[in-house]
Amino acid sequence: MKRLAKSMRHGFRGIATTFRSEPNFRIHCVLSVAAVIFGIALHISLGEWVAVVFAIGFVMAAEALNTAIEKLADRVEPEIDPAIGVAKDASAAGVLITAIAAGVVGAIIFLPKLWNWLNLLLEALN
Repeated sequence: MKRLAKSMRHGFRGIATTFRSEPNFRIHCVLSVAAVIFGIALHISLGEWVAVVFAIGFVMAAEALNTAIEKLADRVEPEIDPAIGVAKDASAAGVLITAIAAGVVGAIIFLPKLWNWLNLLLEALN
């Protein structure tokens, strides 16, 4: 049990460190909060919540792993190195891919609901 608690402390410290040091991580956090607010406001289904939570989790995990790879690479080789550049670019690509996928998930779930809400609002105003 002590090992689990210690491991979780390291994980939470990693989240805090990444939040403080990485502007993109903070952007993902803001977008995640927005997705949760939209989910609550638009009464998304349980299945939609699962998709949203997984999308958020994958993007946040990818950003944390990207940060770890970049920090480690910079520590191992502070000078510009083409091979390390490829590794860092691939790591950044992983974040981009998950962010695009999360955006698609969000569009599939939220856009029809927002469209319906907007139509109801416009009908109420007429």
